Amino acid sequence: MTLNPANPRFFALIPCAGQGRRAGASAASGLPKQYRVLAGQAMVRHTLAAFSTVARLSRTLVVVAPGDRFFEQSSNGLFDVAACGGASRASSVRNGLDALIHAGAARHDWVLVHDAARCLITAAQINALIDACAHDEVGGLLAHKLPDTLKIEAGGRVAATIDRSDKWLAQTPQMFRIGTLMRALDAAGGSVTDESSAIEALGLAPKLVPGSVQNFKVTYPDDFALAEAILLGRSPAG
Repeated sequence: MTLNPANPRFFALIPCAGQGRRAGASAASGLPKQYRVLAGQAMVRHTLAAFSTVARLSRTLVVVAPGDRFFEQSSNGLFDVAACGGASRASSVRNGLDALIHAGAARHDWVLVHDAARCLITAAQINALIDACAHDEVGGLLAHKLPDTLKIEAGGRVAATIDRSDKWLAQTPQMFRIGTLMRALDAAGGSVTDESSAIEALGLAPKLVPGSVQNFKVTYPDDFALAEAILLGRSPAG
């Protein structure tokens, strides 16, 4: 197949190799948080369900830790699994990009990197990001404008109040050219916590695309009940 740089394809990459320690995984169920059941199925399956309905995606790749057998014989052809997860999110994403290239993706194609634990993402939000960034020189990310007053703490007391007018909460997916993101992650190393940070370190300015307050990352124990309530409210039987 001849690839045309003028018509790049879209791929999704879901890093799914974390242990979810802040979510209390070991105390609750022994499972990494992305595999804990919410509204009748593992959290990550809600995430994958949203991506499976985005017709423009050529493929979705889930990156799991070596030895992780959760998805064995269960992808139904809707996504691929690569057991190349690393010690950090950045290394898992970087290894996943290599896997996409090995599977036939090109460096000029787009990749949408999304947290497995942002299980409330919708196809509409994914499509909105693609629409906003498909012709952008850099790419961008879903983000939510900070609604709350932000304080700086010192010794358990307020030290200052920060102007929130230009502050955004970064979300995912984050969408960049595969080759550019590979170069950015190679330069940044494993310490960056999102792809936009690595891209910014190259001197580029990713585009902010309004997301949703519901597209939060399930991180702490209380987040599970909130995410499940939202999922149940979306279901026909909810």
